[in-house]
Amino acid sequence: MAFIFMNVKLLLIISNYFINSNVATETIYKEYGEPEFEPVNRLDGQKLPPTGVPEYGVIPIWLGEASENISLPESRILLSDFGEAFSPAQEKKFESHTPLLIRPPEARFEPTKSLTFSSDIWSLACTIWDIVAQKTLFEGIMTDEDDMTCQQIGLLGPLPIEWQEKHGESIHQSKYLNRSLEGRFEKTVQQAHIEARMPSLESDEQDALLSMLRSMLCFQPENRPSAQQVLESEWMVKWALPEYEKICNSP
Repeated sequence: MAFIFMNVKLLLIISNYFINSNVATETIYKEYGEPEFEPVNRLDGQKLPPTGVPEYGVIPIWLGEASENISLPESRILLSDFGEAFSPAQEKKFESHTPLLIRPPEARFEPTKSLTFSSDIWSLACTIWDIVAQKTLFEGIMTDEDDMTCQQIGLLGPLPIEWQEKHGESIHQSKYLNRSLEGRFEKTVQQAHIEARMPSLESDEQDALLSMLRSMLCFQPENRPSAQQVLESEWMVKWALPEYEKICNSP
């Protein structure tokens, strides 16, 4: 059965350093301390709902090493928190609780249509950018929907005509029109690599990566690639997947 994850973001990608290891739980606790629990409380002091909210959270373990000192073969990542996931074959969902920075635009402009697998593709593109650039594609923790739409127009071009007609003039013009996806990549990825004395991406890899991301960030969800098509894209086939295989085969 296929599921829509609904919340593909970096905060839900966690590292489990000890997965598939033979280290006993007691040994881990002795070395790093037992888990620390923090109760989950409502700001208004009321009781938590009977379902959907955990009674406590667990503070992540500190291994005593900076992340860059843990090799990729030693790292294992897990996706956490599937609370928003659903199977479109069994139910429909029309409201997205995905953070606004990575929320697909159809959640705003097509509120009467159920969210689809393509909604995850948009959020995945934003998360891939976040990983590569170490900076979010769109900006503003406290931004609103109008500003977010303006940023999307500035980087990706005009909205579909039918969306413009439904939502009036306020979003026709963007204050971010001097931006582009390529320009943002040059600033947040290439220049940042140079400043950190890291090799920048070659032009052919940059073109392939941006081509994949732009297809995933198509405004109309029906025109976005499927997950399988993303895996078959030039950037995945020539760069990402070969590097992944090297990591898996490293001693």
